[in-house]
Amino acid sequence: MKRKAYILMMQSLMILSAVITCGLVLFLVIYVLVKGLPNITWEMLSGKPSYLSQTIGILPDILNTLYIIIAALVVVIPLGAGAAVYLTEYAQNRKIISLIEYAAETLSGIPSIIYGLVGMLFFCSFLNMQTSLLAGALTLVIMNLPTVMRTTQESLKTVPQSYREGGFGLGAGKWRVIRTVVLPGCIDGIITGCILSVGRILGESAALLFTAGFAHALNGFFEGLGSAGATLTVALYVYAKERGEFGVAFAIAAILMMLTLLIDLLAALVGKYFKKRRSL
Repeated sequence: MKRKAYILMMQSLMILSAVITCGLVLFLVIYVLVKGLPNITWEMLSGKPSYLSQTIGILPDILNTLYIIIAALVVVIPLGAGAAVYLTEYAQNRKIISLIEYAAETLSGIPSIIYGLVGMLFFCSFLNMQTSLLAGALTLVIMNLPTVMRTTQESLKTVPQSYREGGFGLGAGKWRVIRTVVLPGCIDGIITGCILSVGRILGESAALLFTAGFAHALNGFFEGLGSAGATLTVALYVYAKERGEFGVAFAIAAILMMLTLLIDLLAALVGKYFKKRRSL
């Protein structure tokens, strides 16, 4: 009887925990969407802010967010995937592998405000990049490198060893086997890591306040990377904290919420697609 009562109590606690978690998520999503969606207008999405006419536009912030995502992914994907391939396929010294993995785990646990401080001192001051989107993107590369590396590494480990042995048996070299057999078999992990990195870049604000700034200028891609600019999360902070425009802040929050939900859905669909394709 005691054992049955214990099992029933633990099941009840787990169900209660799941209900509370789902309830908090639903409350947060619904609250933000209800407060933010009525404030979203086409003029806001397609214009830029003007302090003279007191108009509010977030088009520069949307473009700056896209610029910094592209710049960060262009750097972090080769670095993260390359490091994962080296650790899984080439490295032989277990101590070195453990050291690199420990360093990656440590990097993933460091608060983002510290990344912002280091990025400001190193990229903006020491490398003389000034406050710019490029400095912010490079800071985000360091932040997201462990995510891409670890997801790719775990995905590489799921490729059966027989695939590698079959490639070697056909006379292919190690790099050719990796390029034509191993990497195509774990492409879902690489894509998942990239999508998770995009989600983290979308939600980052503390590091970018130190490195990218909060200008609302409308620039092209290369010009924008060399100048200061606010992403959507930084713009949300500026409108809510500095200007008291909570309607605009909730509108930006609703946009970010929808983008995050879209990214999570995309990650799930991509994972299912490649899993189904690999099972055929």
